[in-house]
Amino acid sequence: MSIKVEKITKTFAARRKGEAALGVLKDVSFDVEAGQFVSLLGPSGCGKTTTLTIIAGFQKADSGEIRVNDKIVTKPGPDRAFMFQNYALFPWLRVGENIEYPMIKKHMPKAEREKKLEELLKIAQMEKYKDYYIHEISGGMKQRVALLRALACDPEVLLMDEPLGAIDFQMRHMLQQQLESILMQKKCTSLMVTHDVDESVYLSDRVIIMSRDHGRILEEVKIDLPRPRDRECAKYHEYIDHITEILKSALNGDVVTQEDKDLIEFIQKREAAEKHPAV
Repeated sequence: MSIKVEKITKTFAARRKGEAALGVLKDVSFDVEAGQFVSLLGPSGCGKTTTLTIIAGFQKADSGEIRVNDKIVTKPGPDRAFMFQNYALFPWLRVGENIEYPMIKKHMPKAEREKKLEELLKIAQMEKYKDYYIHEISGGMKQRVALLRALACDPEVLLMDEPLGAIDFQMRHMLQQQLESILMQKKCTSLMVTHDVDESVYLSDRVIIMSRDHGRILEEVKIDLPRPRDRECAKYHEYIDHITEILKSALNGDVVTQEDKDLIEFIQKREAAEKHPAV
């Protein structure tokens, strides 16, 4: 299922008297082809998450339109699943029950639900955790449960807002590999918001880099690498260095949030590595 974003504009009303309205997006356009994995990357305030929530149907653009499989999006729908950064799992339900929840809401027959649950747990290697409560599993496992729940009703589009943002660095690479493996099996059209350059190159077919200038797209980078991705190959690092250079211009010294600080830290590490390469 394809996604077409056509000249969307979004302005938020002033929060306090005397403040100006906040223009976040202006005439932003891009496409995601069926089966592609695309990342939205850029500094805080560039409109990445706003774009994602408009595609999800959680809020409306002031102008422009979103088309999913050539149908105009006016509200949320079962064709689009949304994966939040903070898991959004039900703590009073067990792992299996959390994954089953959207299937129950869709009135899926019990036998079909049980078969689908077994299939999903097997894909993520979580069969033995089916009856665990959410507080009894790790953060990485919670993220896998959130992904499985998002995929439970076979959505044609998966929208992810910093899906691995709450995971520590050591766990992150492993989960990126699992996320890639699961999505390649499900062949789901995916759009992810991230501020992690390495993550965008590892997971994406294309990376769309946005600026704080009303979400203006600075560049679309096609990642032409075989899967699974090899983080050690020279071309992989060429993509990271190229995207890093674009982000430097997007930030332009304007550091606002922790997200921006993380980007700056990544850029500085890349520059240090270039000056003092490992022997």
